[in-house]
Amino acid sequence: MSSLNTIDLYQIFKNLDKNGDGLVSIDELMWLLKRIGIQCKRDELELLVGNKALDAVDFLFFYETLVIKGNNFYQEKCKVEGEDEVLENNLRKAFRVFDMNDDGFISSEELRTALSRLGLWDESCGQDCRQMINVYDSNSDGLLDFEEFKDMMCA
Repeated sequence: MSSLNTIDLYQIFKNLDKNGDGLVSIDELMWLLKRIGIQCKRDELELLVGNKALDAVDFLFFYETLVIKGNNFYQEKCKVEGEDEVLENNLRKAFRVFDMNDDGFISSEELRTALSRLGLWDESCGQDCRQMINVYDSNSDGLLDFEEFKDMMCA
């Protein structure tokens, strides 16, 4: 998955900071994870985060750590025999979060709607969902099918 830039990450941080205290709490992170279909125990997330809350700088560092470790994790998971079925099921659940009309494709409109529902989209950020999709749209049909989505998540 392509990395988000600092402006995108700061916008996500501001949207996650529901109470406006300048911190993203464990509860706020758990809300996001739950909305995208990831189940996580509070104590595990606290251990991963290392604090009870993250300020904007810590949030950026946390994201970069997840991207680096997450990409390595998913690359390993994609290669590990016997784990393929679990990974495939988790990816299908994540895919369904974005494929709102259940047609087997993620359109730019569905991506924008899903990101808005999760509080991660702001019209003023200037990023076009079509551009985001085009990065992994291998057949250039303007949509992400499950295999393209899987390639994105395992990239």
